[in-house]
Amino acid sequence: MSATTTDPAVKEDRESSVLTSGTAIVCYVAFVRIVLYFIAGPNYGYFRDELYYLACGEHLAWGYVDQPPLIAGIAWLLQHTIGTSLWALRLPSALAGVATIVLAGRLARELGGRRWAMFLASLAALMAPVSLALSHLFTMNAFDPLLWTVIALLIVFVAKSGNERLWLAIGVLSGITILNKYAVIFWLSGVIIGLCLTPLRQSLRRRWFWLGCALAAVIALPNFLWQWQHQFPFLQLMHNIRESGRDIVLSPLPYLLAQAQMLGFVAALLVPFALIFFFSRQGQRFRVLGWAYLIFLAEMMLLHGKMYYVAPVYPIMFAGGAVWLESVTSHKRWIWAKPALALAITAISGIYAPTILPILSVSHFLAYEQRMGIEQQKFEHSREGVLPQLYADMFGWEGMTQRVAAYYHTLSPEDQQKTAIFANNYGEAGAIDFFGPKYGLPKAIGGHQNYWIWGPRQYTGESLIVLGEGDESNMQNDCASYSVIGDTKDPLSRPDEWLPIYHCRGFKWNLQTFWPELKRWR
Repeated sequence: MSATTTDPAVKEDRESSVLTSGTAIVCYVAFVRIVLYFIAGPNYGYFRDELYYLACGEHLAWGYVDQPPLIAGIAWLLQHTIGTSLWALRLPSALAGVATIVLAGRLARELGGRRWAMFLASLAALMAPVSLALSHLFTMNAFDPLLWTVIALLIVFVAKSGNERLWLAIGVLSGITILNKYAVIFWLSGVIIGLCLTPLRQSLRRRWFWLGCALAAVIALPNFLWQWQHQFPFLQLMHNIRESGRDIVLSPLPYLLAQAQMLGFVAALLVPFALIFFFSRQGQRFRVLGWAYLIFLAEMMLLHGKMYYVAPVYPIMFAGGAVWLESVTSHKRWIWAKPALALAITAISGIYAPTILPILSVSHFLAYEQRMGIEQQKFEHSREGVLPQLYADMFGWEGMTQRVAAYYHTLSPEDQQKTAIFANNYGEAGAIDFFGPKYGLPKAIGGHQNYWIWGPRQYTGESLIVLGEGDESNMQNDCASYSVIGDTKDPLSRPDEWLPIYHCRGFKWNLQTFWPELKRWR
């Protein structure tokens, strides 16, 4: 499906040279994201969640305690193709960011925008701090903006062309997106309510819409069955997190302010502009996207979702806001507004960039942070040290593994065979699994998240190296004897993760039968 020949953007592109067309300008913006990948891609180290997703890739399943299966499938593919160096691991996320930038510009074009709208939409999709952060790390959050924007683009095609068969493609993409992250279900609920409130409700009377829904359900069904088989561990996890008070909970106004901050404030202006566009005569055909955003945002505020859960919808809003801004600044007296906004987006987001994208060395970042007085947004209650949480979680993993290995190899071969490495956190366990083979260590076991489902393997608990245990009384009560053999401390990692490493000899229960008691989903 392509834009019609009567669209202003198409006419403008034909009147422009290939190098100055709207599509070309969007590609130039996207190229900047590739440059940033080469600057920041290998910097600092593996992020805690990246190590865990790589471990999940070694245990392929239709579901996991804390996420759907797509990220593990991508991890498996990387492990069996280009590898898992930082360059390789973060390449898919960077490419997803590039594609999102291009699609934001394309969406602006399909909404009726011309060259400036395409440029502004793609620039905001590039420079919003949350976009830079999410497209840097190998996490499922890197792929959601791309998938949601494609779905929105297809909805726009339906609204413009009346081609109801496109609901089949929307259904397939929706199912795949559910397999990436469950948050899309809430946005899709907003889309469905929006359909009911707009002329697109006619699609509800066509079989293609319902066939698309069926396709989405069939694609997501294996994950649902996995969750059902395991007593819906994701829901258990969400309940436990809420009860623990781990996440920072914001009331509506601070939540909205946090949204503006993660968009770099200036780019956030495009969001109310988008709402004006979608609820005006100019954008009435696409009003479903405005309703979807408002309903999704309300759901996240009501359910106290983390602030960045809303991030995937913003490339869509950037496109709508850019189209409205372009239309109201078409008069010569407002000719300054569009370049002024573009410069402001670039300047403000550029100031924030070093705080969410590791483009500076640690020493230069610390000096920059102190000079500018800018801090990373926090979404969890955690004790920070030298570095903010996002950066601190990239340090200390290999050093910890080396210390475990140094002790492990002091044991006799017989003791090594029966010594398990038990980690209380998926970060420590993931680090042992990833770096351990280089140092001759076995894979870790643990009770945290999916490690509990993977079980104790052949270990009985006769000998345990324990990571991430902050209460020494547990060692006293649970082990026949124990000793402190090191710690997990790294000067740049999170202080709340600086804990002793124990060797527990003679765990008082057999792991094979006691394992259900070690479940720790939070």
